[in-house]
Amino acid sequence: MDLENQKRVKDLTEKHGAENIVVLLGAAEAEAAGLAAETVTAGDPTFAGPLAGVQLGLRVYHAVEPQFKDEVDPTVYDDQIGMMEMVLNVEEIIEEMTSIRDEFCQFK
Repeated sequence: MDLENQKRVKDLTEKHGAENIVVLLGAAEAEAAGLAAETVTAGDPTFAGPLAGVQLGLRVYHAVEPQFKDEVDPTVYDDQIGMMEMVLNVEEIIEEMTSIRDEFCQFK
């Protein structure tokens, strides 16, 4: 997650409260999604950005996870994400995201 997005997440969390924030990711690889998820939950693991050492514990999901997919209009989902879902390793992404949430998320 780039430094600008880290700042946005931090600012929104300070303004609205961590319990009111959900981060939605769309990275194409599980490792990249996991790194971004770790950043908004446990803090920036590279210690380079505004979230370095900041443990927000935010709820974080990937766009292909059922927790998100089940909440949106299926037609819109298929139109916007359906093609990518066919080429992504969805199970690997779900496994990575679940692991990060289980370890670092403070809000269920």
